[in-house]
Amino acid sequence: MHIIATFENSLFLELMLTAMEQHGIGKQHILALPMDKPKAPRQLFDTIHHADGVTFVDLAAVLGTVFMLLGAIYGYLLRWGPILWGVIGAVSGMLLGFTIKYLRIRKKGAPRTASCGADVVVLVRCEPEQQAAIEQLMWEHHALGVSRYHSSPPALQRT
Repeated sequence: MHIIATFENSLFLELMLTAMEQHGIGKQHILALPMDKPKAPRQLFDTIHHADGVTFVDLAAVLGTVFMLLGAIYGYLLRWGPILWGVIGAVSGMLLGFTIKYLRIRKKGAPRTASCGADVVVLVRCEPEQQAAIEQLMWEHHALGVSRYHSSPPALQRT
C-alpha cells in the first residue's frame, strides 16, 4: 500500500518525516520529491487560455465611473457640455486607473495564488495496518492533501 501526501516545504514536513521514522517506517520506504517552481517571469496580461486572477479593470472601472460622473456634473458649467465632459472624464479615469494598477503590479510583482502551495510530494510505502496511523500523522503535521493507493499484483487474464 502507498500513501501520497502534499506538504508545504516547512518545518512541519521535517517533523513529520522524523516522526515516521520513529514509528518504524524506514527511510527506504519514504520518498519526498520537491516540486520545481516556474523559472519564467509571470505574464502581465491574461490570455484566452490562462488567467491568474490579477485584473487591471477594477480600479480603471471605478475611477472611470467617478470621473465620468464628475465630468457630467461639472460639464453643465463648462463650455463643451455634460456629454463630452462625461466621456472625457470616463476615458481619463480609466487611463488613470489602468496606469496606477499597472505600476503597482509591476513594482510589487503579481501576487501568488493559493494553488502554488504544494512544494513537496511525499510517498510512503507501508503495510495496510499502518495506514491509519500514517495518515493521522500526516494530517497532524499540516498535510495539504492525503491519498491512498492500494497496490496489488495484477490478475492473470484468460485469453
